[in-house]
Amino acid sequence: QVQLVESGGGLVQPGGSLRLSCAASGSIFRSIFSIYAMGWYRQAPGKQRELVASIISSGSTNYANSVRGRFTISRDNAKNTVYLQMNSLKPEDTAVYYCHAARDVYAYWGQGTQVTVSS
Repeated sequence: QVQLVESGGGLVQPGGSLRLSCAASGSIFRSIFSIYAMGWYRQAPGKQRELVASIISSGSTNYANSVRGRFTISRDNAKNTVYLQMNSLKPEDTAVYYCHAARDVYAYWGQGTQVTVSS
């Protein structure tokens, strides 16, 4: 069974920080998690899901303009886990954050974790 389980969401004040984690489990990830392109997406109410950050097997990263310089994506292949460190959070960062894994024609989503930035 394939699972991407996100954690670390919650309520934070503007200017605060959160660290999201996404743990991948299942036979398709065993021993080959490192070759998956991993990404974090988010979806705010009434808006389309958008890419926040991604990291490929080489470690190369990509960020949405709206989060560049504030968010950092990283991965620990030994733990089959990808992280999203979010600093200087703004109210407009409020959304459900989803983990995504892709390889060749295969793609998988997590169930999402809510991030709310509010005073």
